[in-house]
Amino acid sequence: MIIYYGYAKCGTCRKAQKALAAAGIASEDHDITIDPPPRRLLERALAIGYTISDLFNKSGVQYRELNMKDKVKSLPESDLLDLLAGNGRLIKRPIVTDGERVTIGYKEEIFDETWS
Repeated sequence: MIIYYGYAKCGTCRKAQKALAAAGIASEDHDITIDPPPRRLLERALAIGYTISDLFNKSGVQYRELNMKDKVKSLPESDLLDLLAGNGRLIKRPIVTDGERVTIGYKEEIFDETWS
């Protein structure tokens, strides 16, 4: 089962959902702003090669309001993961996973390679 964390008003998320639908992939959808991904999923993303910085929605209002640019550089990774797991507005979206594979954001070539 594919689990999808996104935000309905996000254009990038809509592109990702269309790509999944075009590939015939059904997903269990979660609103990332209400139901953020669990910490273990974020840790899985780090384990497969994403960096902690990759997980942050750097263009988001909350990122700027909370001055995350400086915090990402100074806080321990564990604290940053706690922040992300507790606030889906800080997370780059969409996140798609099947438990093993994880994609963060939507880059068409990576998304298609992973989920097609």
